[in-house]
Amino acid sequence: MSPEGPHRALAGSIQKRLSPGFALDVQVSAPAGITIVFGESGSGKTTLLRCLAGLDRPDAGRIVVGERVLFDSPSGCNVSARDRGVGFVFQQLALFPHLSVRDNIRYGLHRLSPEVRAERTRAVAESFRIDHLLDRKPSAVSGGERQRTALARALVTDPDLLLLDEPLSALDHATQSRIMADLRAWNTAHAIPILYVTHAHREVFALGERVMVLDAGRVLAEGTTHDVMEAPAHEPLAQLAGFENFFDGAVVARRPDAGTMQCRLAQAGIPLEVPLSHATEGEAVRIAIRAGDILLANQEPRGLSARNILRGRVRSLTREGPTVRADVDAGAAFAVHLTPGACESLRLEEADEVWLIIKTHSCRLVEPSGALS
Repeated sequence: MSPEGPHRALAGSIQKRLSPGFALDVQVSAPAGITIVFGESGSGKTTLLRCLAGLDRPDAGRIVVGERVLFDSPSGCNVSARDRGVGFVFQQLALFPHLSVRDNIRYGLHRLSPEVRAERTRAVAESFRIDHLLDRKPSAVSGGERQRTALARALVTDPDLLLLDEPLSALDHATQSRIMADLRAWNTAHAIPILYVTHAHREVFALGERVMVLDAGRVLAEGTTHDVMEAPAHEPLAQLAGFENFFDGAVVARRPDAGTMQCRLAQAGIPLEVPLSHATEGEAVRIAIRAGDILLANQEPRGLSARNILRGRVRSLTREGPTVRADVDAGAAFAVHLTPGACESLRLEEADEVWLIIKTHSCRLVEPSGALS
């Protein structure tokens, strides 16, 4: 186990070719705390974790946790998975069905004395609120309790790094939040880097302090969750971050005192006020807006602080999981996400006249796709 403090961090580079058309090539770093590894299916998230865990061997690179080198291709160093001090929890938990919760947790402690095994098992079971379930089999506990058991089993060995490959994706949001709160509490005392893989936008915002975005085997962006996901610099990142509406426009007027700019969309000359940037008057811009950041009204709003109010007509209504998508023609095509309750309250139907309400700070200026090398 590495010492606590600033040296307890993950750093390295990994190159791994999986097929003629795909290769993972990343620089990776993670301090103590939870770093979300985010990206679409096939972006290389699980491959990254498997290389870090020692389950797959990189073609080239170097992996260091704390001050300990786990992999270094020039020197030939490749510490085995069992000796890396890395905990790994998959979406498929692989708990032993014939063993009790207690025996599942302490399975990796066979080298320790019975007394130490018992104390470690008790302590981690208490941390994850399953100490009253220790004598039950996995089949006799809930899905959330099985996830807690898998986490406890990964952490009871006191690893230097924890890797989580979508372990909570099958659970409801409330259960996810409770488990992550317990994990954060555990890590307050242990201070290890935790990498949490997901492709769900909600989990990025709810679970992590930092985020690393993968796309086609490369790191597209990394930093704080707010900086990366709320203010994406490039259109591909904005798409991954859940922005659905993209428009070409031009700056008509800058308003430094108000901290805004007046833009005009190329489609139908629609005016749109956006946050102030370095763009000059007449300069072309690309504007991104999340569908969930647009409000709908069935009467013309009055007395609102929102700068952008556009009249349009509903072209279609589509149920998409827990939300309803409204496609609205307001001179340009806008996608809007509403809750089913809001849709019912507005009594929305196709062909209805509506007003779009878009706050200035909901409009983000991004570099278009072609500008990202």
